[in-house]
Formats: sequence, structure tokens, C-alpha cells
Amino acid sequence: MKVFISGASGLVGGNCLKHFTEQGWDVVGSYYSFQTDDTVFYDTLNPDHPNNFDVPAFAPDVIVHCGALTHVDYCETHIEESYEKTVQSTINLIKLAKECKARMVYISTDYVFDGKNGPYREDAPFNPLCVYSRHKLEAEQLVLSDSPEALVLRVTNVYGNELRGKNFVARIIDQCKIKQKLTLKLPYDQYASPANAWDIARAMFVLLRDGKHGVYNIGGTDYMNRVELALRVLSYFPNAEYDLIPISTAEMNQPAARPLLGGFVKMKFSKEYPEFLFGNIDSYVKTQL
Repeated sequence: MKVFISGASGLVGGNCLKHFTEQGWDVVGSYYSFQTDDTVFYDTLNPDHPNNFDVPAFAPDVIVHCGALTHVDYCETHIEESYEKTVQSTINLIKLAKECKARMVYISTDYVFDGKNGPYREDAPFNPLCVYSRHKLEAEQLVLSDSPEALVLRVTNVYGNELRGKNFVARIIDQCKIKQKLTLKLPYDQYASPANAWDIARAMFVLLRDGKHGVYNIGGTDYMNRVELALRVLSYFPNAEYDLIPISTAEMNQPAARPLLGGFVKMKFSKEYPEFLFGNIDSYVKTQL
């Protein structure tokens, strides 16, 4: 299998690049703004950029789109940029996939739902609440409508190993290790099913290997709010200094609305792969001690 991964210097893309390569696939991963040793340059908003990696010459069987603008509040006040980096980039990669006769894989989110009736199955009704979520849903639907062979993985609260350590869980672990005091003001009413990026990569691998298509909701074995998530990580660092302030989402007064009861029921994936074991926060943090 030959795979091109857009956004491979990020959390999900980086884990996919590592896992697919270890499984013996021929994989090329790209970066745009953050270069790593194992990625090549590709600008999804400028397919004719002279420095772009020559994807058609590589002739991938699959194109995985992991690049995204994920700062939800920033998207709310930068609508055009959000559209370009989420929707237009996807449109450009759909065209590239057609040129290469490759399957398209898109990473989506539980933000396509309104958070009133979560956790969600794949066929739950959509109701995006903010600019970010509307653009993610638009891109997801474009991918699915373009080809019956397309694959969409919805994920949420992703954590795990990444070079920059930007994700929420990794930041807490890093600060605890250097004995830096943490100040955490977190919503107690936002629930999700956090997923390790390594598990997402493993799940994507088996789905691609077996020629699966359509939408799969992917999540770990935890279902918790942000306060519980932080405390679970902190429990492994008994000497950590921190101030944790539980607060409601309404009190946070953020520009973008969030789904409160989010997360997933991954029954579809588990029915097809009953022996696939997902990790959780505990299993991940233990590997970092």
C-alpha cells in the first residue's frame, strides 16, 4: 500500500506515518508550517506550489488528510481562514486524489454534533454549533459525497506522542516532569471520549487494509469531562503542584460554542473488530513515567 499523508508533522498524522511505515507500507508524510525530519513540504492550499512534493509521481493508493485548523475560538473570528484551511484544503486534496486514482481518508470530529444527546453513533443527526464545526462537517460531507470508497474517522480529545507535545495530556505530563506548577481552569460539563493518536493510527490501518469505507467513530475506553481527564493524569504525579478550578462552559464565555455531551459510541468499529483493544488515559500515562 502506498499512502500520502497531509499534515504528518502533527499529532494524528505523525502517528499514522510511524505506524503505517512500521507495518511495511510505502508512506510519504507532508508538512506545511512545521517541518520534521521524516516529512516533505506540501501546501494543500496551493497545489501548484513549486516546492510541493510530487504526489502524482509517487502515485499513492490512499491520501489521508490530517492537516487542519483546530483552534476552535480562532476559527470563530477568522471565518475565511477557517474555510480555507478546513474546507478548501479538502477540496484540493479530493481533486488530487482523483488525479492519482487514490482513496481519500478524512479526519473529522464530534463537533459535528450539538452535544445534547452524546455520546454519538455514526448515524446521529448533525447540528454543528460553531464555525469550526460547520466547516468540519462541510469537508466531511464533501469527501463522502465524492466517492463511495472514501473513509472518514471522527475523533475527539486526541492525545499521545508528538514532537511538539502540544496536546492537553502531553502538556500536563511535561509540566509535571519539570516540576512546574500548573494552573488549570477547566469545564466540568464538557464530556468526551479521549483517543490516543496511536490507537487512531492503528484503527485507520486495519480499516484501510480491509478496504472499509464510510464513517467510523473512534474513541478510547474513557468517557469523562475535562476536570476528570486532568485529575486522572495528575494522579500519576503525587508531588505535582497545581491549582485546578472547575468551571461551567457558560462561565468560560468562549467565542465558539462547544458540544457538552460529546464523544462516541464506537459500536460499528467494535462489531467489525471485536479483538481490537483501545487504550485509555491510564495506559498512556504509564508509558510516559
